[in-house]
Amino acid sequence: MTLHGWLLIAVFVLAVGVTIRPLGAYMVWIFTGQHASIRFLRFFERAFFRLTGVDPSNEQNWLNYAVALLIFNLAGMILLFTILTLQAAMPLNPQHLGPMAPDLALNTAVSFVTNTSWQAYAGETTLSYFSQMGGITAQSFLSAATGMAVAIAIVRGFARHGSETIGNAWIDLTRATLYVLLPISVIGALFLASQGVPQTLAGPVNATTLEGATQIIARGPVASQEAIKLLSGDGGGFFNANSAHPYENPTALANLFEMLLIFLIGAALTHTFGRMVGDERQGWSLLGAMVVLFAVGLCVVYSAEASGNPHFAKLGIDQAAGLLQAGGNMEGKEVRFGIAGSALFANVTTASSDGAVNAAMHDSFTPLGGGMVMANMMMDEVIVGAPGSGLFGMLLFALVAVFVAGLMVGRTPEYLGKKIQSAEVKMAVLALLVVPATILVLTSVAAALPAGRDGLSNAGPHGFSELLYAYSSAAATKRQCLRRS
Repeated sequence: MTLHGWLLIAVFVLAVGVTIRPLGAYMVWIFTGQHASIRFLRFFERAFFRLTGVDPSNEQNWLNYAVALLIFNLAGMILLFTILTLQAAMPLNPQHLGPMAPDLALNTAVSFVTNTSWQAYAGETTLSYFSQMGGITAQSFLSAATGMAVAIAIVRGFARHGSETIGNAWIDLTRATLYVLLPISVIGALFLASQGVPQTLAGPVNATTLEGATQIIARGPVASQEAIKLLSGDGGGFFNANSAHPYENPTALANLFEMLLIFLIGAALTHTFGRMVGDERQGWSLLGAMVVLFAVGLCVVYSAEASGNPHFAKLGIDQAAGLLQAGGNMEGKEVRFGIAGSALFANVTTASSDGAVNAAMHDSFTPLGGGMVMANMMMDEVIVGAPGSGLFGMLLFALVAVFVAGLMVGRTPEYLGKKIQSAEVKMAVLALLVVPATILVLTSVAAALPAGRDGLSNAGPHGFSELLYAYSSAAATKRQCLRRS
């Protein structure tokens, strides 16, 4: 571990810290309707709601709110599936790519609608520009807006007393997209483009290498997708190499900015929660728990990667070979980021359930470093998490903790003035058990069946970790489906 590495971590933590309060307060301003005091925004919003048939004065109870989100996400999944399977007939396809296979299209549609970022394809050779922009990028916006809407609805449930309504799903989705996700994504895309991330509708470039061979260099509307990919927690890259690709993540400054985008909304929502329930300390306490978990994971990952692989030292491999850097593990890592930049990015992306990577996948990390990032995935998305999911995931733990503490001291458990009884605890525990149950059951089934073992690229413990990773990701998917719909 180096001074430069710790300075990078300090700058990142400081950058996240200074954005929490202003962004959290801004989201309170948006989701409580205070922005309507500005005439232009009020006129624009009313015109949009009139066009879509939404009544801003009509609030919904929890059931109608949930049904609205179910319908919305189902429609999004069907639309994305249609775009992918009819890709060859769609515009903006300079490479003349054919349609995606129906089974892969369904997998991809479910993945991005549920904010999972599970990719079984190489984006630059499989998807047209229209599929990337009108399909993947659009769903990155809408899946994040869904998570934020659910979080805000839950916050209203804690903040309100004697009310059967929790807001209007269509209004929350609209405001999350127009006033939070879209402006930040525009700024993010412009910044990334300034760092060298392509943003063009021109086709790929044919180049001749020094050896005389022809190389096809893919490009496209990358910056616009990259910004929302990171901000939304979707993590699905334009290129197969994701944020390890120089066109997605060209500089050390871009790397720092991308990590900031990943944490930006999830961290700020804790302050939004505190402001909306009338007690900012509650929001800071949730953020404090997230910070402790994040710090532990970061120290383990950075320490493990900086220590390197002891087997290399026994072989006498020279550091100049590129496998070691200052005694650390550089396998699979980009030289432009180094160990600290890669370790920090790995911890950030797995703590937030984003899915983006800036190294050659976490499979190249040391056993302890890779084990820690996998543990982050299994932490139920509560270490900041994707927009919305980290907040309401941590609130589930808070409910259980308050209930247990209340029983220990012989008092009726209460949280924010609301009594926590058996019904609430049962539902919270059920939601918390979805992830471990899914991981254990599905991993054991895959390990027991020949079909599950045939797909592994490694044998033994390494192969088992492949299965464990796959279903750790799937567990997060199922829990997000449960919450966000």
